[in-house]
Amino acid sequence: MKISRYESYIVLGDQYEDLLKFVDYLERVVPLKFEKDNIVVDLLKYKDMNLTKLLEFLKLSNYHRSTKHSFVIVNNAINIDDIPEEMIVVPTLEEAGDIVEMEEIERDLGF
Repeated sequence: MKISRYESYIVLGDQYEDLLKFVDYLERVVPLKFEKDNIVVDLLKYKDMNLTKLLEFLKLSNYHRSTKHSFVIVNNAINIDDIPEEMIVVPTLEEAGDIVEMEEIERDLGF
């Protein structure tokens, strides 16, 4: 796993080519090592992303967001109309950082 740390979030990227193994790994590692971090998952290399693959992240996304931390997926291949409302998927890493900052402000204001 590739890890990049920024001021208010970390970016986790898959260094291999197996999305399902990456999801499984994240489900085990995130609650242990990144519980208190805002997380951006970089899936830009997956050019064949579809709803079925995206939904593999739903459980982890719901769990992490329930801890009052951001969980943003970055992928520009999936159709925006296919994305469930409870998940946040953006097409660029820059937009992911902006989302994390906006959610931090919302949490600070009590929303």
